[in-house]
Amino acid sequence: MPKISAFISDLQSYSSGDNVFNPWSDTDELDIGSDVPNIRSAQLEQYLRLRSNTAKRIFVAEGLGYQGGRFTGIAMTSERILLGHQQEISPSNVLQTFIPRRTSNPSSSLLAKTQKQNGFTEPTATIVWKELKHCGIDSFQTILWNIFPFHPFNKTKGPLSNRPPNSEELLTGVAYVKKLIDLYPFATIISIGRYSNNTLNQYNIENIPVPHPANGGVNDFKTAMRNLFL
Repeated sequence: MPKISAFISDLQSYSSGDNVFNPWSDTDELDIGSDVPNIRSAQLEQYLRLRSNTAKRIFVAEGLGYQGGRFTGIAMTSERILLGHQQEISPSNVLQTFIPRRTSNPSSSLLAKTQKQNGFTEPTATIVWKELKHCGIDSFQTILWNIFPFHPFNKTKGPLSNRPPNSEELLTGVAYVKKLIDLYPFATIISIGRYSNNTLNQYNIENIPVPHPANGGVNDFKTAMRNLFL
């Protein structure tokens, strides 16, 4: 679909600063090769295309995480999920028959042993995907996204860190959320976490809030999801 391709091109054109990583155009020493932006772009494009006629809801969390979308190109989705190394979560629920590829460099000294063997895993991604399954939510009627779709990291801690998006980044992110909504105009927006909820409210984007599962919020997230869907 031309509109999805244009959306991907839009993401690729974002010029990231020295504490933001754009997975669809940037590369660094953590990546397996120079072609990884194309791999991540293809994975996101397939993810969005598979849901082009079926999406009923868009979950919007905060910033893209280094253990998840930074390496897969898909929000709240880790390499281990895509590669079939995450128990209870099938890669076919994400990309159907499309064959995904890892983009993290297994030779990097910055990766732990299990990361080198199986790729990255992200706690938030695992919790969200398992809860979707528990609530009986069709993954092909669901799009996962971030209010700031790029990876914000702490310069002092390095690229394998996360930080909350700042106000300027949230403003940038809203523009992409609006473009995503234009692609799926009948989808209900569900915000995950206060950064997402507050920003969407500020720009009069109707949304249903649920707590973020990070930082001890797992049970609150699960309770909110089950109240909504069960």
